[in-house]
Amino acid sequence: MDLDAFKTVVGEFATGVAVVTGAKDDAPYGFTVQTFVSLSLKPALISVCPAKTAVSWPEIRGSGHFCVNILSQDQRELSDTMAGDEDLRFKDVDWRPGETGSPVLAGALSYVDCRLFREFETGDHTIVVGEVLDFGVSSDLKSPLLYFRGEYGQFGGKI
Repeated sequence: MDLDAFKTVVGEFATGVAVVTGAKDDAPYGFTVQTFVSLSLKPALISVCPAKTAVSWPEIRGSGHFCVNILSQDQRELSDTMAGDEDLRFKDVDWRPGETGSPVLAGALSYVDCRLFREFETGDHTIVVGEVLDFGVSSDLKSPLLYFRGEYGQFGGKI
């Protein structure tokens, strides 16, 4: 299979950008994802898919909790930071502990704080299911940060 061609095909699907955060022994951890979805309302479940190479996921997994922070259009730099050097991910990042202790990032459009419910190993990623314990939405009326065709973008309005 031509993996570059496959990446082009799936890159035609615009996704939102989120940061998955957690805390272990009072240390914050986090990483950027494009794979976030609501799975169920009853019970309230969501899913994210960290790469098996994600350094932060084993630390977050160990806490048994995580928070998904949905980024706004002006948080591209934060997205890049959370995808970059592990030691610098929380340098100068404003956050507060959520109900589970996982970081809720300032400026995020919304957040979903979860208990680790299930994991499924598949391919080069792990499918993680979280049981929603708490959530919130910002009062700011910003647009979401989007990712499309390998680049960041933003929502242009309803059609």
